[in-house]
Amino acid sequence: MTTDPHLLDDLEWRGLIAHATDRDALREALTADSVRFYVGFDPTAPSLHMGNLVQLLTARRLQQAGHTPYALVGGATGMIGDPRDSGERTLNSRDTVKEWVGRVRSQIEPFLDFDGPTGATMVDNYDWTASLSTIDFLRDIGKHFPVNRMLARDVVRSRLEAGISYTEFSYVLLQSMDFLNLHRDHGVTLQFGGSDQWGNLTGGVELIRRAEGGHAHAFATPLVTKADGTKYGKTEGGALWLDPQMLSPYAFHQFWLNVEDEKVGELLRIFTFLTREEIEELDAATAEQPFRRAAQKRLADEVTTLVHGAAETEQAKAAAAALFGGGELRELHPGTLAAALREAGTSRAPAGTPTVDLLVASGLVRSKGEARRTISEGGAYLNNERVTDVDHVPGPQDLLGGSWLVLRRGKKNLAGVEVG
Repeated sequence: MTTDPHLLDDLEWRGLIAHATDRDALREALTADSVRFYVGFDPTAPSLHMGNLVQLLTARRLQQAGHTPYALVGGATGMIGDPRDSGERTLNSRDTVKEWVGRVRSQIEPFLDFDGPTGATMVDNYDWTASLSTIDFLRDIGKHFPVNRMLARDVVRSRLEAGISYTEFSYVLLQSMDFLNLHRDHGVTLQFGGSDQWGNLTGGVELIRRAEGGHAHAFATPLVTKADGTKYGKTEGGALWLDPQMLSPYAFHQFWLNVEDEKVGELLRIFTFLTREEIEELDAATAEQPFRRAAQKRLADEVTTLVHGAAETEQAKAAAAALFGGGELRELHPGTLAAALREAGTSRAPAGTPTVDLLVASGLVRSKGEARRTISEGGAYLNNERVTDVDHVPGPQDLLGGSWLVLRRGKKNLAGVEVG
């Protein structure tokens, strides 16, 4: 299969290479032939998240350029977890990790092509780690790791004073062993991951050199941060999960829709497959008419479609429009409506509660008097219909999806009420 000679240029233009072992050697390898590469995902949670999405899409770019992916799910390393600056991880049981391995595998599969000459292969490092004896591990792997080099890793240095367990300290040996095994058994010569994995990535390259006399490559993608330098990947409800049961497609779409103008061009490069020309046009649109948010809208649509599919993207857009009067609320899928309202803010009320009391309970007004004034002045809406009677009581016919009411004060202040 012919490889794309411009792959590395595209990755660099998109800002996807923060570090590389030897860029010239990497370029030569990527243009000379189809390279077998791997990227790993530890199941330390029941779902992948925004940071993992960077790696999934980068793997897809490499495969589309003619290279062969090995997607590693860490059934072994997931039982330990890579050390973090914030402190020791809570160790999960084998049964929990096994369940999460299955969930993570199912999330990876849609992003890669498993057929053809560059078809992807899914592997689990538990397969070659579980039966390995301690003596063999120390002789065959540990022998190649100088402790002074391990102590020099940034995350280890930052944890030395507070304390780091031998379990987490030795994680680099396990990930490096993964690269060595894939190199021996499958001819894998390239590994990539996030920049926080750089010590582990280079550890694998070095282990292949020391143990096999072989040559391998590695590169790291940058940490994606907000304009103020803090980490992305959090919504008000928690991490930016890829699992729709943990974060609704509506909330996922809203996250991308609300990124800062200063960052939207960078995120378009990293998280979409739009061409350079398309992205530069959106950059210009942001500079000239930022209030139109053309780049954010395209970003939200593209990423939501990649992760959740085109139908969920359209539902998310329809829900956002309908909540503010630009569409028919009753046409929304009940699950999408519920997810959208939970993002806006919800309360509960028994059937037969007057609209005045609902406005207070929802937090849209502070008192019944203010609620009555809002209705009298024409500023109160129920399911996008203006409420004109201060004594109005919603009935069963008003319930959306069987249990929801949408309240609005003015054009932008919105809340959901679950009745029952």
